[in-house]
Amino acid sequence: MTAEAIETGPRTGGSSSAAGAGDRPLRIALLTYKGNPFCGGQGVYVRHLGRELARLGHSVEVIGAQPYPVLDEGVPLTELPSLDLYRQPDPFRTPKWGEYRDWVDLAEVATMWTGGFPEPLTFSLRARRHLLARRGEFDVVHDNQTLGYGLLGDLGAPLVTTIHHPITVDRRLDLAAATSRRRRASVRRWYAFTRMQKRVARKLDTVLTVSGSSRAEIVEDLGVPADRISVVHIGADTDLWSPDPSVAEVPGRIVTTSSADVPLKGLVHLVDALAKLRTENPAAHLVVVGKRAEDGPVARAIERHGLTDAVEFVKGISDAELVDLVRSAQVSCVPSLYEGFSLPAAEAMATGTPLVATTGGAIPEVSGRDGETCLAVAPGDADALAGALARLLADPELRARLGAAGRERVLANFTWARAAAGTAELYRQAIAVRQAGARR
Repeated sequence: MTAEAIETGPRTGGSSSAAGAGDRPLRIALLTYKGNPFCGGQGVYVRHLGRELARLGHSVEVIGAQPYPVLDEGVPLTELPSLDLYRQPDPFRTPKWGEYRDWVDLAEVATMWTGGFPEPLTFSLRARRHLLARRGEFDVVHDNQTLGYGLLGDLGAPLVTTIHHPITVDRRLDLAAATSRRRRASVRRWYAFTRMQKRVARKLDTVLTVSGSSRAEIVEDLGVPADRISVVHIGADTDLWSPDPSVAEVPGRIVTTSSADVPLKGLVHLVDALAKLRTENPAAHLVVVGKRAEDGPVARAIERHGLTDAVEFVKGISDAELVDLVRSAQVSCVPSLYEGFSLPAAEAMATGTPLVATTGGAIPEVSGRDGETCLAVAPGDADALAGALARLLADPELRARLGAAGRERVLANFTWARAAAGTAELYRQAIAVRQAGARR
């Protein structure tokens, strides 16, 4: 099936159509080296895709490392622990001697000590060992962007790999933002694992990605042939992320999600926009879902503009609290320079909260047309962000129209049930190709 066919495939939603057309349910190993849903989109993907695949009748087992994913009932987790070198409150820690189990642990620590990021490689090696010990238990292995050497070769089942977007994009933006030779050297070392990911990606037969924009980036940055890449859009949990008129709007409230103070997320431009906006609308304020950085571009911008009391960071809240926070905002904003999909955009739109978003990467595929389902601005343009935010805050009718249209767009195109149906179809293709090869 082509990427376009999967994009417009069946909108399956219940548990009665387990495998479609009489096909048996599948046994799926879903791998994630980084699964915490509160610190990035990979954990959100594993949680919701796993749940919807299980609802379709498939058997899904998530195999993951720290931070472990939060999963819904019916989706078991098999823990494949690392040394957890980046945990709080002691990131970049040196483990005690008794914690080392084998040479993979030593490689993990050695890479960290020399400024690299070891987790994709070391998780892939542990996952390979685990899968080979359980050969025959799974029909398909689904890797969530590990792209490590350990996943090459025979794993006992066909491999499907999701690449949300190439991390080479993050590397490029971080290098552009580096202000010193030392910082640029540090960025290059940290992202050294992307060389491995590029080599691994080129050897994969079945790649799944979440947007047409990401598909183009994977072809250009990683050199994966286009005919090996299928697009299956992801989405929002539209039962959870839904309008609720009982939640009062807070005048002037703008909400955004930013899991880290990195150039890719564009938060510093939103802070600059807020400073401009507050010269005419003093009630305007920003709530950031994410951790406050004590130093860095965003912290310096907040201090420079005197916005300490106008920018609030929240983290560790429940799903219900997060949804109510977005519902309470008059505007949701996605200021990113680039996104491979943008779950925060889909989720905010699903609540009926009007959206201001940039045109970076795949964001327009999610947010839709400027003036119809959102207000769209160029990435990195603080003046344009300020103008769009001011326009929405001043116009209740426009907010209501864009909010309702955004909700309808998500319901029609971006749900997890739809994503699970398309992903399961891709699994069956990978299984059929492997079986055909075995018969030759």
